[in-house]
This record gives sequence, structure tokens and C-alpha cells, in this order.
Amino acid sequence: MILLMAVWLPLLAIVRVFDRDPALYRTGRWFRRLGATMTRVNPLWKIDIEGEEQITNPRLPYVVVCNHQSLADIPVISRLPWEMKWVAKEELFKLPLVGWMLKLAGDIAVQRGDKRSRAKVIIDANNYLKKDCSVMFFPEGTRSKDGSVGAFNVGAFALAIKAGVPILPLAINGTSNALPKGGWRFTNPGPIQLRVFPPIPTDGYKKAQAQELSDRVRQDIVDQVHEWRSSL
Repeated sequence: MILLMAVWLPLLAIVRVFDRDPALYRTGRWFRRLGATMTRVNPLWKIDIEGEEQITNPRLPYVVVCNHQSLADIPVISRLPWEMKWVAKEELFKLPLVGWMLKLAGDIAVQRGDKRSRAKVIIDANNYLKKDCSVMFFPEGTRSKDGSVGAFNVGAFALAIKAGVPILPLAINGTSNALPKGGWRFTNPGPIQLRVFPPIPTDGYKKAQAQELSDRVRQDIVDQVHEWRSSL
């Protein structure tokens, strides 16, 4: 994994130099390919993805939301064949290699607990949506300790309503065992599952209904995770 990152960094820097897209779309896609490659060279992981064929236009912007089980979510979701800018905690941007590539790709840093930082995230995310690039949120705000789905923040849903773009829900399961919280050691987690739900148009929703939309999406994700776990 470290070797892949060391090789990818100069490659990504070169792509960035020649990327004239206002959303740095090509640079971002090459960064996601690193995550996807990491999952493919890991002999311990078996990943099942369903629903990705629904997204036929990669430049139709969505506000993408997903439950968050571990840092392994990131390379797994990177296997989806379109670019989206990730909202990630500021600490990740300070890491060698990974943090440098997050910045090159134009991802969005958030300082948890800082209202001004959260406000800037919404501004930056809205700018990407206007440039026909999706934005990815983990609305729980942090990784789950036991794989259950926590409460959702409504910020991503309010953004989607204000920007007039659909919500694209994702559900993920199995990654909490692949890279347990607090550690950096990859393990054999059993099956990892990722589902892309049908997009939810926000037409007709008002800002005051962001919580209602959030609750609807969260329940769909909770039900899917429960179904997966019940079948194991």
C-alpha cells in the first residue's frame, strides 16, 4: 500500500499540472484509481458492489452520502466509476503522501467542531456542484465503533436542497472489520458490500425539510445494513 502511494504521488502531480477542468475532475479520478487499486491488490478483501450502473452520466452532480464504518470505506467507495470530491477531516490532509494527494485532488477539509470550517465546507461543496462534480459526505461525521449507523447531520441534505441536486445514498458494510477504528492494520473482514441506491430528487423539498430527507435516507441505509448482517 505504501509503495503504491509513493509511486502514485508524482503521477498525480503530473496529472494535476495538465488538468484544466475547473473541478480538477481528471486529477480526482486518478486519485480514486489509487484507492480502487489498493482494494484489488489486497488478497484479503472480497468486495461486492451493486447499483453503480444506474449512474450513466458521471458529470451529473449529486450530493453523495454514505454510512461510515472505517477508513477502509474510502478505497472501497473509490471503485465507483465517477469522480466526487470528498469531505474529510482536516487531520487526514496533514498526513504524508495521503494528505498531499487529497490536496492535489481538490478534496475538502473540515475541522470538526468549528462552525466556520463547516460553513466553508458547504461553500466549497456548492462550488463543485456548480462545476458538475459530485460531492461525498459521511453524514455521521465520524466512524462507527461497532458498524451500526449513527445519527446523521443534516448539512449535506440542506446543501442538496439549496443547490437543487439529487441525493445519492450509498450503504456500506464489512469495512469496520477490514480496518478497525484506531488501527492501521488491514485484516480479513469477510465480505465487503457496497450498494448504490437510486438517486433521490430534491425538487419540491424546502430547506426546513432537510431533517425529513435525512431521516428517510438514514432509514434506507439502516435497513440495508441490517439485511446484510442478517444474511451472514
